[in-house]
Amino acid sequence: MSEDKKVKINNNQEENSDKGAAKTVAKDLYGGDKKKSFRGRKNGPRRNNEPRDEFEQRILEVARVTRVMAGGKRMNFRACVAIGDKKGSVGVGLGKGADVTIAINKAVNKAKKTLIKVPIVKDTIPHEIYNKLGAAKIMLKPAQQGRGVISGGVIRAIVDLAGIKNITSKTLGTNNKVNNARCTIDALSKLRKVEVVKEKAVAEKSESEKKEEKKK
Repeated sequence: MSEDKKVKINNNQEENSDKGAAKTVAKDLYGGDKKKSFRGRKNGPRRNNEPRDEFEQRILEVARVTRVMAGGKRMNFRACVAIGDKKGSVGVGLGKGADVTIAINKAVNKAKKTLIKVPIVKDTIPHEIYNKLGAAKIMLKPAQQGRGVISGGVIRAIVDLAGIKNITSKTLGTNNKVNNARCTIDALSKLRKVEVVKEKAVAEKSESEKKEEKKK
């Protein structure tokens, strides 16, 4: 086989893989064809009692990566996925595979193993935080009720999945989505919890009340 034919075959394979990747990403983002309901009901029961996944997932980035081997270039896909239950639990995972669906499944499984619990007070974070991780720098600030999520890109997706409804954020460093996602998760994990402070305040009040009663 001549070199021209080899180049044409490789180009055709890359085009087909790109089309397949675009289709799978579009299905994950916008949903595929509507499935028929069971026995003609709109909200019929699930077949075989399939459990529902409580975590929602968002695809942050899908990239095609190549590795140079002795016989040529080997092409793979890398997917960065964020998952969350909108109740304070959120995680980010990175996966690679020969197909986009394989990479996404690996990323979701890794994200489930690295979930963190975010302290939420009145639909926002308890205090302001500035975090730096590598070249990524982000700043998160609490916001009043009704303010909404003032952020963009990766931070907005992670904050929505965590269940935070009012927050202000700013990306100060790199524009790399993977690094910004990791920096955001690291910042949310460093937030101080308010429950411990409340317990201490209640304990101090009870002690002061007891002392006053003894004096009387």
